[in-house]
Amino acid sequence: MSEVKISAAARTEFGKGAARRIRREDKVPGVLYGHGADPVHLTLPGHELLLALRTPNVLISLDFEGKNELAIPKSVQRDPLKGFLEHVDLLLVKRGEKVGVEIPVQTEGELAPGGNLLEHVLNALPVEAEATHIPESVTVSIEGLTAGASVLAKDITLPSGTTLAVDGDAVVLQVLAAQAEEPAAESAEGEGEGAEASTEA
Repeated sequence: MSEVKISAAARTEFGKGAARRIRREDKVPGVLYGHGADPVHLTLPGHELLLALRTPNVLISLDFEGKNELAIPKSVQRDPLKGFLEHVDLLLVKRGEKVGVEIPVQTEGELAPGGNLLEHVLNALPVEAEATHIPESVTVSIEGLTAGASVLAKDITLPSGTTLAVDGDAVVLQVLAAQAEEPAAESAEGEGEGAEASTEA
């Protein structure tokens, strides 16, 4: 997984007014917590943080007040309309320790012919992984799957050092049968139009 270095600054101002001032400077208020330590309130560079968060479960190397800490994002708040970052919670981690995270589930291949639909019951798979080796995603083959087929959590091959944090029988993907079209009403209307046309002729 990727590790991104970000320089942050401790902050002492709190509240909505302070947060707005921070965001006007293209920065993001955040909190670093974990390992029983007191939460540390930080100001982070908005553009650098936005780029870092494009990678799921990115490992962030934080420099602030002469210290360097490793953290992963645990909660990200965005403006619901404009999408810019409003606040981020960061979890303090140590090299070698296991952390619980959710990794995106990606698919490859094509379903069997027939117009069936693939449902993602779980878009992300809960796992435990070493903090500095969190997989960015897992890829599942759906090649040739037919209606009624499902992929369980235990069916997914995980990278070395990563274990499931969910029941192995939990359904991750399932294939739904294509719904039969119901054109009866449309055909009835069409027949009516055709009859009218022939009468006019």
